[in-house]
Amino acid sequence: MKNNKMLQVLTVRPFLYLLLSEAFSQLAMNMLNFVLVIVAFTIARSNTAVSGVVLSFMIPSLLFGIIAGVIVDKKNKKNVLFMTNILRGLCILPLVFLHTNIFVIYIITFAVAFITQFFIPAETPIIPLLVKKDQLMSANALFGMGIYGSIFVAYALSGPVLLIFGRTNVFFVLGLLFLIGAFFASLIKAKEPEKNILSTKDVIENISLANEIKLAVSIMVKTKAIYRALFLLTLAQVIILTLAVIGPGYAQHILKIRVEDFPFLFVTPAVIGMALGAVILGSFFHNASKEKITKIGLVLLGFSILLLPYGSRVESRAIVQAINMYLPYFLKVNVFHIMIVLAFIMGVANALVFVPANTILQEETSDEFRGKVYGALSTLVGLFSLLPIIVVGSLADLVGIKGVLRGIGIVVLVIAGFRIIYSRGK
Repeated sequence: MKNNKMLQVLTVRPFLYLLLSEAFSQLAMNMLNFVLVIVAFTIARSNTAVSGVVLSFMIPSLLFGIIAGVIVDKKNKKNVLFMTNILRGLCILPLVFLHTNIFVIYIITFAVAFITQFFIPAETPIIPLLVKKDQLMSANALFGMGIYGSIFVAYALSGPVLLIFGRTNVFFVLGLLFLIGAFFASLIKAKEPEKNILSTKDVIENISLANEIKLAVSIMVKTKAIYRALFLLTLAQVIILTLAVIGPGYAQHILKIRVEDFPFLFVTPAVIGMALGAVILGSFFHNASKEKITKIGLVLLGFSILLLPYGSRVESRAIVQAINMYLPYFLKVNVFHIMIVLAFIMGVANALVFVPANTILQEETSDEFRGKVYGALSTLVGLFSLLPIIVVGSLADLVGIKGVLRGIGIVVLVIAGFRIIYSRGK
C-alpha cells in the first residue's frame, strides 16, 4: 500500500484540499448547467431556449479563454481558485428572485461562464506546485476521476435537488457549494514555482497583452509535446460533446429506450471505466511512455465508437442467440448490454488520453506559462465544439445516427493510425 502512488498523493495535504475544492466547485458548476437547462426549457418550452443557455456557456470560452490564461499566469493560482468560486457563488444568487426571466438566465449564465474562464487556467496548472514530478501521473488520474465523477453525480442529483429545494432555493444550495469549494481552496499551500526552458516570465513582464498572446501561441505551435497534448485533450472533449448531441437519437432509434434514461445508463459505465482506467494508470503505469498510452486510448476510443451502431447485429448472431437460450432473462446479451460494455471501454479510453496528456502539458510548461496553455485549451474546445452542436444533429437526420457514429469512429482511428505510423518514422 505504501508503494501505491495514488495513495501517496492522497497524503499530500495541499493536493487533497485541491481535490475537495474541485469536487464541490465542479459539482456546483455541473449541477448549475443541468438546472439552468431544465429551468430554461420549463419557462420557454423551446429547444431554442435551451440552445441559448448552451451558447451562453460556450461563447466566453471562445472570446476569453486564452486571455484569461495570460492574466491568471501573472496571479497566484490559489487566490484565483478562491476568488472565482466566491464570485460564481455570489453571481447566481440573483436567480433566486429572477429565475423566471429567460434573458436574466442568459446574462447570469454568460457571467458565470466568463468567471469560469479564469478558474480553468488555475485548477489543473496548480497541480505541479502541489505534488512531486514523479507523482504527476497519479495526481492527474485522481483529478480526472474527480472531474468526470462530478459530472455523473451532478446529473444524478440535479433532478432530485431541483424537486426537493424548488427553483428558488436550489440556487442557494448551488451558491453554498461554490463557497465550500472556495473554503477548501483557501487552505491550499503551494510551493514556489520552478523555472524551466519554457520559462518566459522575465521576457513577458513588460510586453502588451496582445504580444503576450502571440508569444504564447508561438511557443505552443512550435513545441511538439505541447501541441500534441492540446490536440488530444481537445479531440477527447469534442467527441464527448458530439456524442451528447446525438445521444437522444441513438437511444431512440438504435437502443429503443426512453431518451430520458439514456444519459444515466450511458454515463454510469463510462464514468466507471474512466475511474478504473485512471486508477490503473495512476497506480501502475506512472513510468510508462505517455505517448504510447495515448495511442492505445485513441485506438480503443475509435473502435468503441465505431461498434456502437452494430450492437443489434451482434445480438442477432447465431452463437449469441444460442448462448442466450441458456441464460436467465436479465443476463441475456442484447444491444443494450453491448452499449454498456462499449461505454465502459470508452471511459477507459478517455482516461488513457486525459491523464497522460494533462501530465505532458504540466511537465513541458513552467508555472508562468501553464495557464495560457489551459486557457488556449478552453478556447479550442469552445471553437471546435460549435461544429457538432450546430451540424451533427442535422447530419444525423440526413445520413442517420449509425452513419455519424461510423464516421466519428473512422476519423478517430485514422488519427490514431497516423500518430502510430508517424512516430515509427521518427
